Amino acid sequence: MSKKFVFLLEEPSMKEFLNGFLPKMLTKDWQWQCIAHQGKSDLEASIPRKLRGWDEPGVRFIVVRDQDSGNCETIKEQLRTLCEEGRNTNAIIRIACRELESWFLGNLQAVGKAFEIDKIAKLQVKEKYRDPDRLHNPSGELKRLIPSYQKLSGARAIGYHLDLERNCSKSFNVFVRAIQKCIAE
Repeated sequence: MSKKFVFLLEEPSMKEFLNGFLPKMLTKDWQWQCIAHQGKSDLEASIPRKLRGWDEPGVRFIVVRDQDSGNCETIKEQLRTLCEEGRNTNAIIRIACRELESWFLGNLQAVGKAFEIDKIAKLQVKEKYRDPDRLHNPSGELKRLIPSYQKLSGARAIGYHLDLERNCSKSFNVFVRAIQKCIAE
């Protein structure tokens, strides 16, 4: 039986990020497929249909969505309900606190490497970057640091450099541990 992750994602930038990042985490006996949606509504409408209709043994579903300004627990509960409607109670649900860019701001060394700006890594000691999940506008903050930042190309570039071990984003670390736990099972 093959081992496979299927990621149901809110947006294409998360797909670009994961396609660069996942090869660092997954051994060659694991496959993955990223299915990007066009926002929260599209993702949420798709979850029950995809889970119900997917007929492939050995698949672990992971749903990833941004928190934005919503309540994390409420969002998780809504997504869990949609997974149950799709007859899958084993799907893993992970929320990027505020947004994907929080994960990037949690590892400014990777951001610096991706954009060839070494001095950015030194900013990690500043209070706001020590807990990037608390920032209200991470994408705006990243754009301020790197004016050339674009969501898709930036996510792709940073994904290759993001460090598994050194990230200040708690939601990123929870995401990584969930995948590691599945691999170990």
